[in-house]
Amino acid sequence: MPGSLDPLDVGVQIPYHFRCPISLELMRDPVTVCTGQTYDRQSIESWVATGNITCPVTRAPLSDFTLIPNHTLRRLIQEWCVANRAFGVERIPTPKQPADPSLVRSLLNQAAAQSNHMNSRVAALRRLRGLARDSDKNRSVISANNAREILLAIAFSRMDSDSSELNHESLAILSMFPLSEPECVFVASDPERVSYLVAMLFHPSIDVRVNSAALIEIVVAGMRSPELRAQISNADDVFEGIVGILNYPLAYPRALKVGIKALFALCLVKQHRQRAVTAGAVEALIDRLQDFEKCDAERALATIELLSRIPSGCAALASHALTVPLLVKIILKISERATEYAAGALLSLCSASEQAQKEAVAAGVLIQLLLLVQSDCTERAKRKAQMLLKQLRDCWPEDSIANSDDFACSDVVPF
Repeated sequence: MPGSLDPLDVGVQIPYHFRCPISLELMRDPVTVCTGQTYDRQSIESWVATGNITCPVTRAPLSDFTLIPNHTLRRLIQEWCVANRAFGVERIPTPKQPADPSLVRSLLNQAAAQSNHMNSRVAALRRLRGLARDSDKNRSVISANNAREILLAIAFSRMDSDSSELNHESLAILSMFPLSEPECVFVASDPERVSYLVAMLFHPSIDVRVNSAALIEIVVAGMRSPELRAQISNADDVFEGIVGILNYPLAYPRALKVGIKALFALCLVKQHRQRAVTAGAVEALIDRLQDFEKCDAERALATIELLSRIPSGCAALASHALTVPLLVKIILKISERATEYAAGALLSLCSASEQAQKEAVAAGVLIQLLLLVQSDCTERAKRKAQMLLKQLRDCWPEDSIANSDDFACSDVVPF
């Protein structure tokens, strides 16, 4: 239900005491603070997060930031919503309460205690994973209880092919959290830990493989040291493992999302892009390009542009029959970033191959580029389009050149 209901729209006035004093909107998850005032959870959390330490209504200091759910008021609000269904009011859902910090600490202690039975430790981690999966708030509570340090110790406690479910559950939870740079260094600086993560990319369980890829991406993206990033991208079989996840045959959206994030992070290390090409990254990217969601498609196109800048990557892209038609088709279709990356990859391909030039022209790139330079796209995308127009000027059909004046692009290139 919308957070705010206009009485003129629904024909009913929202009771004053059902409105949050901060947002003046109908409360969805009313909570009471230490001063006795009730607010909508999201509003009071935003109030405190911006540095305010007083109660918005009474202005009294908030000596305790605990938020107590006001179940009675929430039930009254739900009953009011049901009673006013005829006016278009929808019943607010019962919110899930944030994880209890004491429960989180108990689960972490249970999982970390080596004296506990293995099944008990695994059960604690599974429950913790369920809490982390439920909400951002739960993840904040878990992270605030030193969870990452505990989980890293468990995840790398036994680094061999027979690693236990305990390790795998820890990997699954860690894949949901950003790591600090020291924590990323803890993983990347130890070749055994890196090798273990790479080995998990080939585990029989696709979930374990994807969680390992997610952690690799988190570690690579979380470090400033180019040497440590290169150490991971230089690990044996790391690219093969990531490409294998991208090529997973069954419908598994998370595999695509995590796989492309990891591949892009690894390909930022220029000296190892050749290894990505050898592992079949180009074929995987082109074959799955139309399966990516918007943000992932942008990342995939950025990776394609990176690979097009090395000779082997450019050759592999040019040899795939779908590369040029797909890149031409994508221009102006997905987003400004996607357009920029597609134009950049086409520029690299057409600069290296006359055949690619002919394929681009046959796919209709002229109209796309002329529209691009007149659009509101980024200046970098326009510059790439202008350079590509110059590159292709000898390939235009005569009728296309004659008709190009219709696009008022005299500021692009003088043919």
